[in-house]
Amino acid sequence: MSQNHFETEAIRQQLERTQYQEHSVPLYLTSSFVFEDAEDMRASFSEEKQRNLYSRFTNPNTSEFVEKICTLEGAEAGYAYATGMSAVFSTFAALLNAGDHIVSCRSVFGSTHTLFTKFLPKWNIETSYFKVNEIEKIESLIQPNTKIIYAETPTNPAVDILDLEVLGQIAKKHNLLLIIDNCFATPYLQNPIQFGADLVIHSATKLIDGQGRVLGGVTVGKANLVREIYLFSRNTGPALSPFNAWVLSKSLETLSVRVDRHCENALKVATFLEQHSNVELVKYPFLKSHPQYHIAKKQMKKGGNIVAFQIKGGLEHGKTFLNKINMCSLSANLGDTRTIVTHPASTTHSKLSVEDRAEVGITDGLVRISVGLENVEDIIKDLEQALV
Repeated sequence: MSQNHFETEAIRQQLERTQYQEHSVPLYLTSSFVFEDAEDMRASFSEEKQRNLYSRFTNPNTSEFVEKICTLEGAEAGYAYATGMSAVFSTFAALLNAGDHIVSCRSVFGSTHTLFTKFLPKWNIETSYFKVNEIEKIESLIQPNTKIIYAETPTNPAVDILDLEVLGQIAKKHNLLLIIDNCFATPYLQNPIQFGADLVIHSATKLIDGQGRVLGGVTVGKANLVREIYLFSRNTGPALSPFNAWVLSKSLETLSVRVDRHCENALKVATFLEQHSNVELVKYPFLKSHPQYHIAKKQMKKGGNIVAFQIKGGLEHGKTFLNKINMCSLSANLGDTRTIVTHPASTTHSKLSVEDRAEVGITDGLVRISVGLENVEDIIKDLEQALV
């Protein structure tokens, strides 16, 4: 394994130069690749040779992106996807059989919850949930057919923290796979594999891209598991496009610099909100008031760019706040250079029932802020005038 620092690997790990000796990796916008002769074609498709065959399988740009993520996460192998949710679905679909069982944290992204409760049950795959603050109940949920423990940390959108070390210990004790969605933290702030995760998933659409340009996803981890994921994915077709892979690989070169500033701004925004008279509750991992502050400090380098807070007055005051936002964007995305304000109950988690939202702390007045890279004084000024 390379001894270089994170920033150096993110910048300097790239494809070998072509005969043109380019400094920046070129785009490989091709659907397929040619063979020297019949034997070359046969040997390539039988995997006696490791080479690019078809961009639904592999492509130089997607390979470079995956290899970078693997290095930064400390993973053995990986596969890149068109979106984060295609990474989530394909990972589960590749590794689970009819009749298998998942134990998952209840606080998961709305589309993941829908996958667990609407689609996987069609194949007799069931999910049992534990709450963020009831991690000790995981073992009581494990059944003879349980195969996977799954969690996001920090969670979306309430920014709760799960203890990765404890999850890793439970998974190892019961010989289960531990899969972690590391989207909010990125490989720069947190490496779940260090704590026992077998696979790590990212929606690269978020902070990895960082500028709201392209969609993408990636799963990395143990080579034997990724092999199963690859075989499923090359036949079902959720592959990342070469262009998006090129964008995302270039984006990794600035990930550490961007995330440092995101975190600096987010902590200042969270501190401001915590002191505001119209705010009931603020959740940010590196605020000492966060219920899992000490866990966050143990497993994260910094607190990330997501702040969740509760406005006094509930839904109506929340609507007023959103309607008064001037500079910040109202959007359902996150991890952009631009600060984004989201109302989860009516957007990202709107498909959940009121009861399901309440279970994970998504009240009608909850607001999620993806703190961007603008001058933090301007971000706070916009939030302040909207809170009046």
